[in-house]
This record gives sequence, C-alpha cells and structure tokens, in this order.
Amino acid sequence: MFLRLLVETPTTTAEGGSLAATLLTTALPLVLMIAIFYFLLIRPEKKRSKKMKEMLDNLQVADEVVTTGGIIGRVLSVKEDTVLIETGSDRTRLRVLRSSIAENRTVHDEVQS
Repeated sequence: MFLRLLVETPTTTAEGGSLAATLLTTALPLVLMIAIFYFLLIRPEKKRSKKMKEMLDNLQVADEVVTTGGIIGRVLSVKEDTVLIETGSDRTRLRVLRSSIAENRTVHDEVQS
C-alpha cells in the first residue's frame, strides 16, 4: 500500500517544491532531536554506569567506601554480591550489597601501560 502511494504521488508538491525537499525538512528536526538526546542524555549515562561498574569491580580489602545510605566504612571482605564493611571506632560490621556502594574514597596507584 505504501509503495503504491509512493509510486503514484507526484514528485513535486503543490507549492512547487520537490518531494525530497519536503521529506528532508520534516525529517531533519526529528533526526536532530534524536542526536541531541543521545549526546546529552544517553551517552553520559552510559559513561557513568561504566565508571560505577569499574569502581565496584575494583573494590579491595581496606578501601574506605561510602554506601548509598551514607554509611562510611572500611572494606573487610569482598564476595560475589556482598561486601563486609567495618564502621566507627566500635568496630561495627555491616554486610551490604555491592550495588549499594556509592563511592570508593581510597586512591589507588593506577598502573599505566
């Protein structure tokens, strides 16, 4: 059906412009909007999530971390999906999900190749 309409439609519009120019002027804003959304929203979010995953994968014992709830502690052990942290001077131990770690405050020397 669409192919038939495309074949039967004249190549010029009533105003005298070509069909290709009309399609370009209607599709261009949509393409520009998609590009703007990609570069302003999607791409930065992918970078943030990649950086967060890298930080969680590189957690080590004795790192100082902050959870999403605001608890600050030192990592005692790292397992597959949980982390054991020690908080405060009274040595309270908490087992939290690895995904609840918001920030690693320990600075590691990165090996440059």
